[in-house]
Amino acid sequence: MTSEITSPAANIELVRAAAEAFNLGDADLCTALMTPDFVINLAELPEPQRGREMWRQNFGILKHAFPDIRAHIEDIFAAQDKVAVRVRLRGTHSGEFLGFAATGRTIEYISHEFYRIADGLIAEEWICSDTATLLRQLS
Repeated sequence: MTSEITSPAANIELVRAAAEAFNLGDADLCTALMTPDFVINLAELPEPQRGREMWRQNFGILKHAFPDIRAHIEDIFAAQDKVAVRVRLRGTHSGEFLGFAATGRTIEYISHEFYRIADGLIAEEWICSDTATLLRQLS
C-alpha cells in the first residue's frame, strides 16, 4: 500500500485543526485526525507509545491536571510529509499531575513538536516539551 502524499500547506492545516481540537478538549476529533496505528514519541520515554487510545489516555491525564490547557502555535513549518511546530502551552494546575497535587497556579511552557503525515492523517508525533520548566512551576 502506498501512502497518499499531501502538500505541506495541507499538512500545516491538518496540524492546526488538531491543535484547535486539542484546545476545544475534543479527544474524539483529535483522534479522528490520526491514523489507526498512530505512534507517540515522547522525549521522556525510552520507547514509543502506540495507538489512538494511548493518546486519548495521555490527553485525559493532561486535561485532568490542567482542564483549561490551551496550545498556542508560535511557529509552524512543513516539508514533504513532516510538520514542525513550536507551541506554547498554558493552563491552570487544578488536578494531580505526575505526583504533584493541584496548586491552582497558572503554568506555561514551550513544546517543540514534529508530526509525520500519511494519507491526510497524523501518523506519528515526536514531542519534546520543556518539562523542567513545567515541573519547576508545580513545585
